[in-house]
Amino acid sequence: MLGWFRSRRGIGAADRLITKGKQLERRGRLDDACAHYRSAVEAAPGHAAAHVNLGAALEALGKAGDAARAYEAALAIDSSDAYANFNLGRLLYTQGGMQPARKLLTRALQHKPEFPEAQVVLSSVHEALGDFEAAFGSLQTALRLRPGYAGALRNLGLLLSRLGRWGEAEAALRQAIAAAAGDADAQYWRGTALVHLDRPDEAAACFLEALRVRPDFAEPLCYLGNILGDQGRRVEAIAHLARAIELKPGLADAHVGLGNMRVAGRQLEDAALCYRRALELDPGLLQAHVNLGNVLTDLGQPGEALQSFDAALALDPECGEARWSRAMSLIPALGETPDDLACSRAAFGEALADLEQWFDASRAERGFRIVGVQQPFWLAYQEENNTELLRTYGRLSARLMEPWQRKHHLAPATRRAAGRVRVGVVSQYFRQHSVWNAIIKGWFQQLDRERFELSAFCLSAEQDAETAYARSRAARFEHGARPLEQWAGSILAARPDVLIYPEIGMDPMSVKLASLRLAPMQAASWGHPETTGLPTIDCYLSAQGMEPDDAQANYTEELVALPHLGCYVQRSAEQPPAALDDLGIDLPSPLLLCPGTPFKYGSPGSSSAAGSSSSRTGRRRCPRSCACGSPGPSTRRVSISVAMSVSCPGSPGPRSSA
Repeated sequence: MLGWFRSRRGIGAADRLITKGKQLERRGRLDDACAHYRSAVEAAPGHAAAHVNLGAALEALGKAGDAARAYEAALAIDSSDAYANFNLGRLLYTQGGMQPARKLLTRALQHKPEFPEAQVVLSSVHEALGDFEAAFGSLQTALRLRPGYAGALRNLGLLLSRLGRWGEAEAALRQAIAAAAGDADAQYWRGTALVHLDRPDEAAACFLEALRVRPDFAEPLCYLGNILGDQGRRVEAIAHLARAIELKPGLADAHVGLGNMRVAGRQLEDAALCYRRALELDPGLLQAHVNLGNVLTDLGQPGEALQSFDAALALDPECGEARWSRAMSLIPALGETPDDLACSRAAFGEALADLEQWFDASRAERGFRIVGVQQPFWLAYQEENNTELLRTYGRLSARLMEPWQRKHHLAPATRRAAGRVRVGVVSQYFRQHSVWNAIIKGWFQQLDRERFELSAFCLSAEQDAETAYARSRAARFEHGARPLEQWAGSILAARPDVLIYPEIGMDPMSVKLASLRLAPMQAASWGHPETTGLPTIDCYLSAQGMEPDDAQANYTEELVALPHLGCYVQRSAEQPPAALDDLGIDLPSPLLLCPGTPFKYGSPGSSSAAGSSSSRTGRRRCPRSCACGSPGPSTRRVSISVAMSVSCPGSPGPRSSA
């Protein structure tokens, strides 16, 4: 009996010490709290609660090993203690010990069934073990026990995100934020769900709120940088991504985002370095492999590009973007021998056929995301008829976009019987650029506004004086980087009778939009000098002065050859003569002027027309140090760029007249 009284007196003293320790914990005095809990253990060594509280304080101090030993001591005294089982199970979960964690958490719930916190941690253990059904069950039980429980709602949102159920994930995370407004993690994860739902403005608001709560939170900085980049705000994007890397150098996604900004600035070699750094940090980062492959393709390194795409497909055989980009990379950027050219074209044709077969009905539902990410751009500069290859490519692009248009219930208006003809022009070049100067500007200058109502849909955020001029001449002018659904909606809201795409094949968004049916009549033009292959494009606006008599055979669209050169070009201001002496050019020698980008003058079997001509006739080539407008320092093509009154985006390839 005396021993019992002594034991009770010891437990009473221990409980008083525990109470004091908890008060100290609430004030942030963890070391002092630990001292009180240790005294409680000394006062009542057989009191499990003293060991549990000591373990919790030690865990808060980052002393996980000491904390685990304290929890184990509590369980040695009372294996049914729900809190000791829960705390040790949660600690083992954070250390990767999933099986013992599940056993301990299950035991905690056996002895304390109404324990929602244990259900939430157990759901995370189930998810880590791949048992998603059990994870859902635990979270549903937690929410039944405690409706509106922020922790359970957040975990539910994360689980749904992992399963790609983004709409449900966003709803759960929105409820979690309503229950705990200061939860930076919930704001961040809701932002990621909104990104996947193509709602970037709402996502940005979530990331900003997460950063308001936690300014040094690297992940939302990374995502915000990516959103700013998509909006064309490259300087701000780079600043956010660089800050994310400064805060968390090992954040591989931030290096990928920075690489994307380097690509946007045409700093391709720097972009490749960013992607390689991301892969050093995370070799399993799928998008880094794909993006590196795309950059290597643009740098004229097709062999290494194929290795990157194959690495991506080894990680995820269902990665449609890697399959698509791999196929596009088979068209080389540089000149080849005739035999190599025939082989690459045949390989490209086979890859297109494989893509058509691979994109079955279920995969086609999400195929809209990859249309245009890479395009067969270089085909236009091969002296071949590309009609059948591009017909296959265009048919596949339109087929992958059709489910997206059907899902969003987007249908064009019918042609009106009377009134001005509404003409929409979709381009990223309502600014100083050859496509604007040679093609689009003349339409805005010369079309009779009594007969035609012009709408401009500028896909780029870049602006200059020419942008302002276009705006002044348009009945409707919209510009900036927007998601696909917003652009399609804006175009349909204008109810165009005719929709013209001057340069299909030069940026992803124009290809996506052109693969949709957004107007009764849709046309392309020669900003990119090649047939589109798209069944959604009805006619191709070219010119009599550029086409031979049998030119229709080179187009999948109906060819409309406008008189002469088919465009109105305003003569530019006189420029001072080029200082050719400064370029080391011997004026008496024959001089070949190449007023365009050098790769457009390539010929099979040689690195460039300019290069082969120089070896035969003694013509001089521009030194690499000058600004010659070449594709980049790695190119084998060189030429001289001079000031001219007409800046031409290019010729229609093999269909040009001599």
